[in-house]
Amino acid sequence: MKLPPETLAKQALEHVLHLPDGRKLIAIAGPPGSGKSTVAEALHRLLIAAGKASAVVPMDGFHLDNAILDARGLRARKGAPETFDGAGFCNLAKRIAHGGADIVYPVFDRSRDIAIAGAAVLSKDVEYVLFEGNYLMLEGDPWNQLAQFWTSSIWIDAPIAELERRLMQRWFDEGFSEAEARFKVGENDLLNAKYVQSNSRACDLVL
Repeated sequence: MKLPPETLAKQALEHVLHLPDGRKLIAIAGPPGSGKSTVAEALHRLLIAAGKASAVVPMDGFHLDNAILDARGLRARKGAPETFDGAGFCNLAKRIAHGGADIVYPVFDRSRDIAIAGAAVLSKDVEYVLFEGNYLMLEGDPWNQLAQFWTSSIWIDAPIAELERRLMQRWFDEGFSEAEARFKVGENDLLNAKYVQSNSRACDLVL
């Protein structure tokens, strides 16, 4: 049985609290529907409760705009690696790794299906930076540039059947019919899930 996100976050906390001193960049990766966002937020709360300066930086702020996806014929594949500004995200990770200044970054607004530039600020004093996204450990350019920046990496796993159930529910929650949800899951979400499972580097911790 899949453990609840809070339990996974407690396991992750034990891992990250033993990392070396200094700023720590933690990659929390896994397929869509695995619970990365929920675990990252739970871990963030646990770190704050432990008196640690923490922030979550999602990869989703680097979604390409729908107008660009339409022009490239990629709208139906939104969420696939090629539908992100991967190079831009790598540049953000590099800036955060170098530190020394507050850094502004974009955030994805799911309700409006759009990335908002300059929507969040990472303080230079944050010790634990929790990056969250599907492709943080992906092989292939430009994503393979990211591994050099991670202090540690955590993989959130789940069986394909469980991913399908969660992804279906995600679309139901957004008002899609069963037929619409099944099409989106079968023709896009699960393709991305299987791809990331098959083409990602091994992580330091698997939950």
